[in-house]
Amino acid sequence: MSKWHFVTDGFVKNNPTFVLVLGMCPTLATTTSAMNGLEMGLATMFVLILSNIVISLIAPMVPDKVRIPVYITVIATFVTVLQLLMQAFTPAVYETLGLFIPLIVVNCIVLGRAEGFANKHSVGESALDGLGVGLGFTASLTVIGIVREILGSGAVFGWKFISGDGILAFVMAPGAFLVLGFLMVLFNKYLAKK
Repeated sequence: MSKWHFVTDGFVKNNPTFVLVLGMCPTLATTTSAMNGLEMGLATMFVLILSNIVISLIAPMVPDKVRIPVYITVIATFVTVLQLLMQAFTPAVYETLGLFIPLIVVNCIVLGRAEGFANKHSVGESALDGLGVGLGFTASLTVIGIVREILGSGAVFGWKFISGDGILAFVMAPGAFLVLGFLMVLFNKYLAKK
């Protein structure tokens, strides 16, 4: 059996947004546009892959009593690295995503994959799992952002193709819940047919 099933499982079967319903804070708050969703997803994927790799390496040496604090420290280290890199090379992106970057430390997707997968599997499998779940999260946030941006402003990735004003509710919190709910239904109907 190919190890690529770790990637496809994270993308489809264990999709963090549409199936597991994890990471709802950044999902609802940062998807006002497709670009914001894409950037938040990529930032989370960076932390997820690297923390999975390190946790897989150190898990056999970490006593059970301090396992979670050690995992959080590893995750916080990669979030700090990400913050510094974003501030140095993409300050506009860092400004846009704001406080949601530091919140990756407590994102249940990252900690859940560390506890539920990376500490029990090899480095390669953990990296592939991080990639799959990260891609699933990134795709979910991007799709939600695309729908919200089209309905809210008649644009996608900043390119305006519908004249006039959109439906303001879709770039606000109620629109986030509506779009997420409809996309969850569609995604899970698709999975049920497979």
